[in-house]
This record gives sequence, C-alpha cells and structure tokens, in this order.
Amino acid sequence: MTDVLATANSLGTYLRDRRMKLDPAAFGFPAERRRTSGLRREEVAQRANISPTWYTWLEQGRGGAPSADVLDRIARALMLTEVEREHLFLLGLGRPPEARYLKNDSVTPRLQRVLDALDPIPAVIRTATWDVLAWNRAATAMLMDYGSLPPEERNILRYIFLDPRARAAQYDWESVARFALGTFRVDAARAGAAAEVEPLVDELCRLSPEFKAMWHDNDVHAGRHEAVKHIRHPVLGPLAFEYSAFAVDGRTDLAMVVYNPATPEDAERIKSLMSQP
Repeated sequence: MTDVLATANSLGTYLRDRRMKLDPAAFGFPAERRRTSGLRREEVAQRANISPTWYTWLEQGRGGAPSADVLDRIARALMLTEVEREHLFLLGLGRPPEARYLKNDSVTPRLQRVLDALDPIPAVIRTATWDVLAWNRAATAMLMDYGSLPPEERNILRYIFLDPRARAAQYDWESVARFALGTFRVDAARAGAAAEVEPLVDELCRLSPEFKAMWHDNDVHAGRHEAVKHIRHPVLGPLAFEYSAFAVDGRTDLAMVVYNPATPEDAERIKSLMSQP
C-alpha cells in the first residue's frame, strides 16, 4: 500500500510540475489574476478532455491508476516530449507507453561529425524502417554509395533485395537476406512503425519474389548488436567487419551501425584505398 501511495504522489508531483511550467498565453488562456505560474488544473483537464475533478485527484495522489488513454491525453495537453511521456507512463502505470513512430528524416550536424570522425571505419545511421539517413566516406567506399541514390531509395532492404551488387558482395546472400528481414520486422514493430513500412513491403513484394516468399514466412530475429560480417569488395576482395549497432541518444528512432575492420590488415587495405585520389 505504501508503494502505491508513493507512486501516486510521484505522479501527482510530476503532473503539477509540468503544468506549472506552461505559459497560459501560449494556449489562449488569460494570463492575469493567477496566484501561481502555469496553467490551472481545469485548463489542463479541458485540453485533455477529462473531468477537472479527476485530474485534480490525480495531482493530489488519490485518483487511482489512470488508463493509458487518459495518460496519452494528458501528455498531449501538457505538451510532453517523448521522454517526458515515457516517464509519465512509468509513474502512472509502471510501464512505458506503446511505441509510436515519429518520422524524422534528418540528423544533427553533431551526429554527422561523429560519423566523419570514424573514417576509415564505415558507419551509417539508419531509422527503425531501415532508411539510411547519414553515412561517412568509408561507408561509401566499402558498403554503398548512398549519396548516388535518391533519398527515397536509400533503404537497406531495397539494396539487399533489388540491387545486384548486394548479391555479389555476400558469400551467402540468402542467409544474410533472411536474417536482415527478420531483424527488420522486429525493429519496425518495436518502433510502432508497422503502418509506415507497409508501402515498402508492398513494393518489395511486387519487385522481388524472394522478398515476398521470405516476408510471408514471418520469421523474426532479435538481431545481434555485435557480429562479424564478411563481404566481397569489388576492389579489395574479401573483407571482414565486426559490426555493432548503437542507440542514438535522444532519438529512439535511430541506430548507428559501425563496421570496424576485423583485422589490422583489412584496416590498412581500407586506409590505402581511401587515400587514393
């Protein structure tokens, strides 16, 4: 019982703190004659389309467990960020909210500088739908010249299933394709992006019988954050990379994938190729 009360009180404190940080004028409410800063409780309730009494009880720690729908409406009313919304759900329900995919096809200059600093180690930043948003010079030389493609075609699955160069680069293309597709399915589902990937899936089913067959097999893979990838490079021949995937801080929709040369010899060969004019 003590834990329940402590959680309710923490939720109430959090709601009150977020409410008092909002500017009434920004929401069309009069700013004069207010005893405290921020929105009034009834104004938050109005924006969330819930009972003012119910919202007041939540702030006072006596409203009981709110539903996910109520928390979502309150999150929108309080203009919470994704991180703040997640914290609200953890306080209110003891679990994070269901994932919802927020499409954002850009990376910050800081992230691009991180990629560039990794040269001659290939690295890319991809979305949960496996669109490649950024890459470094080494990735262009070793993996794929994404800059030569229109933005809508910079997708790893499109490359694997539709580009003959992907087959030429892989020693066991089918195993790689099956594993990639199973991992993609899990990534998209975890990110709440099932609707967003439907056009891509439909297109690949039309254009690639192999993709269609593998997709309907419904295989899933949890994915490996670290593994060794072997490729045939058109100039350097056989290469091995230890690849790792990292979450991007503040962007739950992005992952940075780094392909570190597996041996010093491979690293030197890559450096030599990239140093050529």
